[in-house]
Amino acid sequence: MKIVITGGRGQLGGDCRRVLAPGHTVHAFGSGDLDITDEQQVENIVRRLQPDIVINCAAYTAVDACEDDRERCRLVNGTGPGLLAAATADTGCKLIHVSTDYVFDGKKPLPAAYREDDPVAPLSAYGSSKLAGEEAVRQNSDNHLIIRTAWLYGMGGRNFLKTMLRLAVSDPRRT
Repeated sequence: MKIVITGGRGQLGGDCRRVLAPGHTVHAFGSGDLDITDEQQVENIVRRLQPDIVINCAAYTAVDACEDDRERCRLVNGTGPGLLAAATADTGCKLIHVSTDYVFDGKKPLPAAYREDDPVAPLSAYGSSKLAGEEAVRQNSDNHLIIRTAWLYGMGGRNFLKTMLRLAVSDPRRT
């Protein structure tokens, strides 16, 4: 199977690449290789590689920085996924789009978990931009899967476990 991974140099994209590479032809692109906000670049990659699956791990994930850089956040998290969906729509290629639990407001009483049909109510620029990306994917492709993640754990990059370990060492009162 031919698989394209956007955000392929990031934590999730890198882990996807490592897991999928042994049994598939994987093309992983970082932001320096493929700008998902550039319609022509996106269309060229899909047309040239003719993938069976595109996994969109590309995202502006600096949640706090999104508040100060709303336009870039909206382009990467909102517009880019729509361009990927449009480029793959008529090709038979499935788009797997990675979103976030930040599309919810976090007010659901514990221990209940959010379900895909729960009402969305993002509280931040990041959450709003990721919701816009989900909507753009739905509008531009019938052959898609949207996955909403929370904290990621993996070999590389920043993640919840590493953050908690760092805080435990630097300030035991915080953990």
